[in-house]
Amino acid sequence: MSVLQQRQPSARVQAAWQVLETVQDPEIPVISLCDLGVVREVRENGALLEVVLTPTYSGCPATEVIAHDVKTALQAARLGPIATVLQRAPAWTTDWISAKGKAALRDYGIAPPGPVPLEGAKPICITRRRQPPVPCPRCASTHTERIAPFGSTPCKALYRCLACHEPFEHFKPI
Repeated sequence: MSVLQQRQPSARVQAAWQVLETVQDPEIPVISLCDLGVVREVRENGALLEVVLTPTYSGCPATEVIAHDVKTALQAARLGPIATVLQRAPAWTTDWISAKGKAALRDYGIAPPGPVPLEGAKPICITRRRQPPVPCPRCASTHTERIAPFGSTPCKALYRCLACHEPFEHFKPI
C-alpha cells in the first residue's frame, strides 16, 4: 500500500465528516462543530467509529449535548457503532475556528476572535489589561466598549458599539 493510500480516509470516515459538517453548536446554532474546531478527529477503531471532541471551555455546560448531537447525527446516517472521545489537551483555541465559522459568527452578531499570537503569549490574566479594540459585527466600527466580562456563556464577553449603539458578544480569544 502506498503512502498516499494510507493517508486517504476511508469512505466511512469521509461520510462521517460530511455528516459532522451539518451538526450545529447548541449555543451558537449558525456554526457547525467542525467550523468551531470542536471536532478534532474522526477515526476507525475496528468496527467502532470514534469522534474526538475538544470542548471550547473545560467547564463548558454544552459538552454533553454536543456529544449527544454528534452521536445522534452519525447514528441517523447509519455509519455503524459510534463513540465520542473527549480530548481536553491540547486545549481548544479560537485559532481552530475556520474562516467560514468566523464569518458565520460575524453574520450572527458575535464578533469573532482575532488570531492568538504565539510569540509574546501570556497566560490568561484575571486583572483588566488594555485589549485591542473589538470591531462591531454590525457596522465594523472599532469604537466599542466592553460592558461585561461574560456574555451568554463564559467564552464570550458582552460589548456595546458606541457608533451604532448595538450590543454584541465577542468570542474571547484563547
